[in-house]
Amino acid sequence: MRLLIIGALEGQLTQATKLAMQGGAKVAQASSIEIALATLRAGKGADLLLVDVMIDIPLLLASLEAERIHIPVVACGTETNAAAAVNAIRAGAKEYIPLPPDAELIAAVIAAVARESTDLLYRDPSMAKVVQLADQIAASEASVLITGESGTGKEVMAKYLHARSKRAGKPFISINCAAIPEALLESELFGHEKGAFTGAVARRIGKFEEATGGTLLLDEISEMDVRLQAKLLRAIQERLIDRVGGSKPVAIDIRILATSNRDLAEAVKEGSFREDLLFRLNVVNLRLPPLRERPGDIAALSEHFVEKYAAANGVGKRILSDAARNELMQAPWPGNVRELENTLHRAVLLSSSETIEPDAIRMPDGTGLADAARQNSAAAQVAQTAETLTRAMVGRTVADVERELILDTLDHCLGNRTHAANILGISIRTLRNKLNLYTDDGIPVPHPGEQRNSAA
Repeated sequence: MRLLIIGALEGQLTQATKLAMQGGAKVAQASSIEIALATLRAGKGADLLLVDVMIDIPLLLASLEAERIHIPVVACGTETNAAAAVNAIRAGAKEYIPLPPDAELIAAVIAAVARESTDLLYRDPSMAKVVQLADQIAASEASVLITGESGTGKEVMAKYLHARSKRAGKPFISINCAAIPEALLESELFGHEKGAFTGAVARRIGKFEEATGGTLLLDEISEMDVRLQAKLLRAIQERLIDRVGGSKPVAIDIRILATSNRDLAEAVKEGSFREDLLFRLNVVNLRLPPLRERPGDIAALSEHFVEKYAAANGVGKRILSDAARNELMQAPWPGNVRELENTLHRAVLLSSSETIEPDAIRMPDGTGLADAARQNSAAAQVAQTAETLTRAMVGRTVADVERELILDTLDHCLGNRTHAANILGISIRTLRNKLNLYTDDGIPVPHPGEQRNSAA
């Protein structure tokens, strides 16, 4: 945990710093917004900003936004700063910590905002195999590609690898390649020099340099533009990067992890992903199974989330009833662990007693979990039927498909030509002409009151 404190280190703020350091945080300090921005531009990153409420927090947040620096901000101040605290929260600060500081409160806020837990909760054998492989390769320098559906915990796995690597004491830096516009991603990755483009008000160290000595996670790597992939490949191969607008290469020392919820082999075939880059990233592949393939984890994760959100919301102890647990086990969880977590957060809030019953486990729109599961199941069946029908028609001529449709419809109408023509949307004369052609070709045609099977 890297904590940057912004404000004068005097009295109670000094005490807050000591408490944070006792909690394991690495603390740096900047006396003003300008010094803080210079520190962040220089690659001395932070996971959390703890800011004196008397600092101009709206200006700080606007400055961070202008330079696309995304770090949560927590304000702190004395109880007499109530108006300033309200303004800080309105401006976008995540939390407000009153001074004098309380050790447990500071620890709780830091943990809640930074989410620095690197523990994996699992019980299912399929997930245990993945974790076993992760433990085997964590200490190596090999690049790792972590794949799986959205919400399976790919970033959590990346943090798990970093925490058990030889680089654990160095930064873990993550960048979401899908969340940053293509025109800005190169600058975010490699940094830029002052004046390199409009808005480049000062030199900015990119994620590669910020992660020096540690680990860089390229989240959703499949969304990166092919042209930028070439520069990424060079950085991985030669351990050199070029800042945008820079005149000389910069050496880097990092371990690369990447995630994707897409099949990158298919992306290579489509031409949207470089094959040589895939080989460089995919030294080891960790595929995280979807939650529906690891039922043993559902109960354990459910209990964990109930306990977590009951404590976070101060509602007292909450437990799952057997009926609620069974309903959770039977759901398909298309959103995986993330969906399960959100569902149980709602259940904790909606439960009217200590025991969480099925009626408290609802979707965001208020739909019951069982109803949503049935709807998803029905939709999946319809999609599967449509796919089966489509595959059945592939490779056949239009005439073949038309003939089968006409004769099946005629069977359905027990040979009634008029009724069949109405269903098919053609004239009775057209239908009779088609049937005459089929008869001439030796194809059985049902007579009125008959079906092909019964006629046979």
